[in-house]
Amino acid sequence: MAEGIFAAEIVEECRRRGLLAGAYALRRPRGATFVRRLARDLSEQRKAPRVLVRRGVALLRAEPAVLRRQTGLGAEAARAREVLRRVAGLLAGHPHS
Repeated sequence: MAEGIFAAEIVEECRRRGLLAGAYALRRPRGATFVRRLARDLSEQRKAPRVLVRRGVALLRAEPAVLRRQTGLGAEAARAREVLRRVAGLLAGHPHS
């Protein structure tokens, strides 16, 4: 299992080696992601609030391109609930759940 923004980099190689059970790129509401990230960063006092807002807006705008890149590398865009359902199916021995 791999997760993170660069996980899609290994999808094709894992598929080629027969090691890939599934590859997903989370598709989340961008506004909710922005708010969650900002709240976390503000609570952790990572940087000045102005910097965090500016960074958050930049990430918000970049998110569609990140998702396109991940799907271009072989990951399937899906909502978190769908990914959890599919992974549960894989763990239960139902590979196409």
